[in-house]
Amino acid sequence: MGAIADGATQGDGVHLPPALMQPIASDDVAAALAEAAVAQPAGGSYDIAGPERFGQDEFVRRYLAVERDGREVITDPQARYFGALLEETSLVPLGEARLGKISMADWLATR
Repeated sequence: MGAIADGATQGDGVHLPPALMQPIASDDVAAALAEAAVAQPAGGSYDIAGPERFGQDEFVRRYLAVERDGREVITDPQARYFGALLEETSLVPLGEARLGKISMADWLATR
C-alpha cells in the first residue's frame, strides 16, 4: 500500500481513483495455493480475492491512518494507477472468486 501511495503522491496529497480493490492477505494466498496444490485438477483457472471491496482511495486512506502518515488522500476519478486509468471494476474479480478470510481491519492490526 505504501508503494501505491508513493506512486500517487503529488505534493502533499495522494491522488487516487475510487476504483474498487479487493486485496487479499498473503496468508490467504498461501492457503489458496496449498489447497490448489493438493486438489484435483481444476481444468482451468479461478480468481482469488480478499473478503472485502473498497475504493482504492479508501483503502490507502485507511492504510496511511494506521501508519500515521499525514498525507491527505484526494479522491480523483481521473487519477492514474501506476500510469493506468482504471474503471470501477478493473482490479476486482467480476465472476465467482474464492475469497480469503483475513479482513482489512485484521490485516492492518498486524502492522
